[in-house]
Order: sequence, then structure tokens, then C-alpha cells
Amino acid sequence: MRRRNFLSATTGTAVAVVAPIVDTRASIVGTSDVIRLRSGLDALMSLDAVRGGHEALERSALAGADEALEKVKRAASQRIRQRLYSVAANYTSTAAWAAIDGRQLGRAQSRLDRALYLAGMAKDPVVELRVWNSYAMLAHQRDDFTDAVDAGYAAQATGIARRDPFYGSLAHARTAVAHATLGDRQAAIRSLGHAQEALAKATEAEARPSWVSFYGVAELDAMMAITRDRIGDFAEAEAASHRALSGIPKHFKRNRALATARLALTQVHQRDIDRGCRSASSAFELMSGNPIPGRMRSLLGDFYRDLITLAPNASAAREWGDRYRSEWSRA
Repeated sequence: MRRRNFLSATTGTAVAVVAPIVDTRASIVGTSDVIRLRSGLDALMSLDAVRGGHEALERSALAGADEALEKVKRAASQRIRQRLYSVAANYTSTAAWAAIDGRQLGRAQSRLDRALYLAGMAKDPVVELRVWNSYAMLAHQRDDFTDAVDAGYAAQATGIARRDPFYGSLAHARTAVAHATLGDRQAAIRSLGHAQEALAKATEAEARPSWVSFYGVAELDAMMAITRDRIGDFAEAEAASHRALSGIPKHFKRNRALATARLALTQVHQRDIDRGCRSASSAFELMSGNPIPGRMRSLLGDFYRDLITLAPNASAAREWGDRYRSEWSRA
């Protein structure tokens, strides 16, 4: 009887001691976990390209960040920990971007603050640049135009912007838009020149994260259109918008719709009311089947404001106003 009890006790002890060791090894987080988490980022960016930022995307991104951070304590090495922080920073930046595109400014600010902290923990200058790029856009939405310029300079100062002309080009282009909004024509044109020169030096074959896949010659043209329009070069802005639309890939529906709305603005600013209204209507059509993100709603609101200011009695303006009010009700 004593022997049987001893064997039972020994067996139980062995299970109690060995089982946690097996479980711990199984739960160690390595490269494959990082790759899996990063693939989720790619899926979210594909959704953003079509639909734009929205609350469901924001929630999914925050869940991804939480999952990455939950795994940090079980990382196989310091290198894996840093990669997990990088993934978490990118997910948080994606959540911030969804809030910016939806014009949820308070949430966007808190997300960006968190993302910048995580980027520092990751020692990842690419995410750091991404955050400063978004800070510049958020500052513009808040009419903090000096802050937008300073965020553009902060993006330029990141290590990746100094090393890789592709990222440097994006930082200069964002700064150009901010200078133009402040009315600094010379600085805006100078920044555009730097952006063009840097992009011409960039290596296309280099692998880059999915969040920045929107940027290239066509997107630079789109940002040039914004810059030129804001400093009063309306014809140059229209030409840049046409170039952008000829190059922005079809699957970037939201970006194509934004560029189309920008084209409409440049046309109305030249008093070409009929064409401007047709272009603005095309923006609605490009987003057909999807809710209109808050940032685009704001831009179309700007178009309508300028339209009724410049041509309050035009029949095309009245017809477009009816369309605008109808589309505005889309949830």
C-alpha cells in the first residue's frame, strides 16, 4: 500500500513539475509570431486603401497592438521584443490613422502619442517617421498649421528620412503642404523641390512596409496639387491633379476619390464651375458602396463652400448642392 501511494505521489509530482516546462517552451514567441502579426497589418492597410479609415478598422488595429504587447514578456530574445514593439507601434499608428481619416481628432492624438512611445521602445525610425507624418496631418485638421510644419521637420530629422531618399521625399512633401497652408510660398516650393529630388534618387526595388505603399510619383503629384492650390497656382494644381489620377493605382479607391475632389477644387478656383461639379460628383461615385470617411466629407464640404461662394447662382452649383446633401446622409 505504501509503495502504491509513493508511485502515485511521484507520478503526480512529475506531472506538476514537467508540465509547466513544456507549456513555457510552447509559448515562447519567435520570428514566426512576428511575421503572423505583421500580416494582419497588411490586411488592415488593404482595407484602408479601399474604404478609408473607420471605427471597425481602428478597433482591429488596437486589438493587434494589444496582442503584440501581450507577447513581449514571452519573447525569445531582445531582438524579438523590439520587433514586437515595432509591430505594436505600427498597429497603434494604423488605429491613429483610422481616427485621422475619420476626423476623430481626440482619439487620433492619444493613439499617436502611444505609437511614438512604442516606436522609441522598438528603436524603429520607420515607424517614428510614420507617426510624425500623421502628426502633421492631424495638426492641419486642428488648424495648428505651425505645428504641422514642425511635425514635417521632425519627420525629416528621423534616421530613415536621412538614410533613405524615399522616406525623405515623403517628409519633404508633407512639409510642403504645411508651408503652403501657412501661406509661405517660397518654403512650400522649396520643399516640393526637395521632395522631387529625393524621390528621383529612391530605389524602387527596396522592400518597404505596406503602410507606405501609397507613396510614389503619383501621390507626390497629389500632394503637389494641394500645395499649389493653397498658394494660388490653380492651373499648376489642376495639372498635378490630372497627373496624380493617371498614376494612383485603381485599388486605392479612397486616395483616388480624394485626388478627384482636389481636382474639383482646382477647377472651381479657376471658375470652371461645370467641370468642377462633375469632378466632385465623380468622387462620390468612386466611394460608391462605402461610407464616406470624415476627412473626405470635410474636403467635399470645403468644395461646396467655395462653390457657393464663387458661383452661388450657377445651375450646376445648385444641382451639385442637391447631390451633396443626398450623399451626406450615407452612413
